[in-house]
Amino acid sequence: MARGPTKSATLFEAAGLESGAPRPLADKLRPQRLAEVVGQDHLLGPDGALTRMLEARSLGSLIFWGPPGTGKTTVARLLAQETRLHFEQISAVFSGVADLKKVFDQARARRQTGLGTLLFVDEVHRFNRAQQDSFLPVMEDGTVVLVGATTENPSFELNAALLSRARVLVFRPLDATALEKLLERAETIEGKRLPLDAEARAALVRMADGDGRAALTLAEEVWRAARADETFDLIALQQIVQRRAPIYDKSQDGHYNLISALHKSVRGSDPDAALYYLCRMLDAGEDPLYIARRVVRMAIEDVGLADPQALVVANAAKDAYDFLGSPEGELAIAQAVIYIATAPKSNAAYVAFGQAMQVAREAGSLLPPKHILNAPTRLMRAEGYGRGYAYDHDEADAFSGQNYFPEALGRHIFYNPPERGFEREIKKRLEYWARLRKERAGS
Repeated sequence: MARGPTKSATLFEAAGLESGAPRPLADKLRPQRLAEVVGQDHLLGPDGALTRMLEARSLGSLIFWGPPGTGKTTVARLLAQETRLHFEQISAVFSGVADLKKVFDQARARRQTGLGTLLFVDEVHRFNRAQQDSFLPVMEDGTVVLVGATTENPSFELNAALLSRARVLVFRPLDATALEKLLERAETIEGKRLPLDAEARAALVRMADGDGRAALTLAEEVWRAARADETFDLIALQQIVQRRAPIYDKSQDGHYNLISALHKSVRGSDPDAALYYLCRMLDAGEDPLYIARRVVRMAIEDVGLADPQALVVANAAKDAYDFLGSPEGELAIAQAVIYIATAPKSNAAYVAFGQAMQVAREAGSLLPPKHILNAPTRLMRAEGYGRGYAYDHDEADAFSGQNYFPEALGRHIFYNPPERGFEREIKKRLEYWARLRKERAGS
């Protein structure tokens, strides 16, 4: 027996809408070709890294590093399309060892039929070290071409073994020009202009903060809210999307000027000025986690070991904000700024690291002295590895005074702590050990 339209279908038709789940604007605008991807010309332009790979028909494993909404997933999908590889996507947030094994087994079976697999792993940094290691065999034997996406620095979050087998490509936040292109495409797809005046449109671009998906989501909110023949100004836009427009462009001079002013105020031990610039940035809509990361850097660069607690406090503030969010977590960042601004200052560790890095690069592959190398084999013992090593805990004052630099390099002094804060105590220790080393070298 034929059935009439359901009540829900009738409601959809009455509203002039198609039945079924609507597609988000970001999905409608998903590029179908690599040439349609905006904002990543350094990768996809005529001389871009990915363009050259595709021209050479040689696609190796890749790590895409960049903020959300910059096209990492889309580019991975289109790369599979361009290279005629099967596209398989998993998320490290929802996948475990069993899921990986299943994906690898399917890729091996697919390979037997002559079809390769591009395995896209979202949030790859969330896999632990052992899980990351499981990718190595299937990358090496060509079972999969791995494309991992991460918003975190791969140098810190991914195994060295995994990084050595993949090339890291950096995705940049979309600039104002790229975001404007997205909005124009959205207007073409929707067949209507965004009901915003020029000032409000520019503010919407700034609100997106380099995230293409965010820009399209904001545009959808505006279209939903607009009545016929209505145009929103800046104030109305802020009320509709419940988001304040930044008072400076975070990709331009305002962003860098204020973070520079904050950093220099902290370095200059002026907590009041530092708080002023912190509040300027927060009020402008700056990402508090970005500020928190910079405060961690200030603790390392400008306080260092003069007050070892500075780094602990800065990291704790970052974690507290990550846990509490805005606005409660912003107070933790303010507290860290005050602590670091009022801490004793030292860049001795910062300078020492730079000098040591320069010498290390110039020295190349000089071997450490043999007496401090382990000798696990008979041959190595015969070659003198470990011979003459003095175990410091068995020596007077728990200090042997031995040389630990490569013999061809000679001794260098990189770290010179000042007479400030906790480093005053470190300086005393170093002077004491230097005196003992000299005495024992002469005995």
